[in-house]
Amino acid sequence: MRYRTILLFGAPGSGKGTQGKIIGTIPGFRHSATGDIFRSLDLQSEMGRKFWEYAGRGDLVPDEFTIRLWKQYIKGLEMVNQFYPETEFLVLDGLPRNLSQAKLLDDTLDVVQIVYLRADLNKMIERLRRRALKENRFDDASDEVIKKRFEVYERETRPVLDYYPPEKVYRVDATMSQIRVLSEIVKVLVPLKEQADASIHMPH
Repeated sequence: MRYRTILLFGAPGSGKGTQGKIIGTIPGFRHSATGDIFRSLDLQSEMGRKFWEYAGRGDLVPDEFTIRLWKQYIKGLEMVNQFYPETEFLVLDGLPRNLSQAKLLDDTLDVVQIVYLRADLNKMIERLRRRALKENRFDDASDEVIKKRFEVYERETRPVLDYYPPEKVYRVDATMSQIRVLSEIVKVLVPLKEQADASIHMPH
């Protein structure tokens, strides 16, 4: 069974993590951010040790490994009844982060909608700078680091958007206030949720 999925998509600083967290509090939507998965790893486990080998060297975690880890994590949520794939949508941000991950997830995800938070590059950079200072994320504050993150996004992540059918992509202006962005996203989620609910109550 493939999970019904909504992908939150956008450049660094577009606010997808923030929106994902909020949407995840709405009944019927389960938010999963890649970072949480890595943080929840049991370091005694084989997967956990492997992850730290990569991270410790500063290497990127290979796609196959990331996806395997993620699938295991979601299965775990299902088993402890924290995720009900029959009635809930998965809301993903930060995954898939490149084409190879998108392909590896095809057998698991039924992507029903992509919410693309788009914004002018300079505004994003400005926002990342402010966030870094406010949250003392000094690693994020340097222009070098910020520039590199955008280059990686343009090269690796941006092409993922073209992998999915264009009619599934819903564009939202990420420079609006957070609550306005949320209201735009909710607009597109309402019909999806109502359709899903209707299909559950239908006699099979």
